Amino acid sequence: MIMMRPWNNIKINECNEPLIAIPKSIYRLTPHPYMSLGAPYITGADPWILRRSVLKRLIRAQHYLFEINPQLQLALFDAWRPISVQKFMFNYTIQETCKSKGIDLNDLSVNGGINDVIEEVGRFWAKPSYDPLTPPPHSTGAAIDLTLADMTGKPLDLGGEIDFIGPESSPDFYKQDSIKMPYSKQQVFQNRRSLLFSVMEQVGFAQHPNEWWHFSYGDQLWSWLSKKGNAIYGAALEESKDITLSGPSLVT
Repeated sequence: MIMMRPWNNIKINECNEPLIAIPKSIYRLTPHPYMSLGAPYITGADPWILRRSVLKRLIRAQHYLFEINPQLQLALFDAWRPISVQKFMFNYTIQETCKSKGIDLNDLSVNGGINDVIEEVGRFWAKPSYDPLTPPPHSTGAAIDLTLADMTGKPLDLGGEIDFIGPESSPDFYKQDSIKMPYSKQQVFQNRRSLLFSVMEQVGFAQHPNEWWHFSYGDQLWSWLSKKGNAIYGAALEESKDITLSGPSLVT
């Protein structure tokens, strides 16, 4: 069973900001990773959208990075994510993790092993909840997954793949080794992760404690980490081409 996260109790005062298309000036990694896997996006849905204030901060982060190092740019991996896609990817990750561990999902005798996998995956993937009080971060349009790339669009090596399930995904995984081994690849990884964090923090984003690539502004996680009184974004749903905001009528 997946435990509730401490930020799930944060109150949401929805501010009704619209979702805005991310301009092409912010580099994105294509093809979109979840669309490529067959995730159930509504036909014509655009995953490259964010809440207006989140997008403004993302653009400012790009400018700030350019001032520090004009040879680098932010590279988006994912942005807004409908809850249907969250559910698809949550289940997909459980299946792939079980496969990598040799666990048969249909074998009831290994129930404990499957539960361990679900718990492990739950540390990285938010539960695909339709409860308006506990929306998955990406469904709010407040969260982004991203990395660093050079100006040709080649992603830098930050010592772990985005969405990897394991301790290497922790933002400070290489910190101790980087101190002990200067000029090592571990120090390079830590320096790059620190650069990404400092750029995003500078403009108001909060980083997920388990994921070096995940940052958000305005959602429950951001509110909890920033010690704000409440979140300002709940789930944002795309119905055809219209954006609507979740409320008590949201069905499960």
